[in-house]
Amino acid sequence: MDKFILALVIIGAINWGCIGIFGLDVVGVLFGGQGSVISRIIFTIVGLAGLWAFSFFTKLSKTSSN
Repeated sequence: MDKFILALVIIGAINWGCIGIFGLDVVGVLFGGQGSVISRIIFTIVGLAGLWAFSFFTKLSKTSSN
């Protein structure tokens, strides 16, 4: 599950990078604009993955202390 979450966070980061550098929302382009239902679902899932990724900090501190 953590690898899937990490992949979603990376996808979100790449999308934000494309918005910042090129002004292009890749998810919006692929799924019918930022306001389309499917785009909003994808944005929500990626956002939830970002929240889940906070748990990685506790996992990192456990592995770095060993």
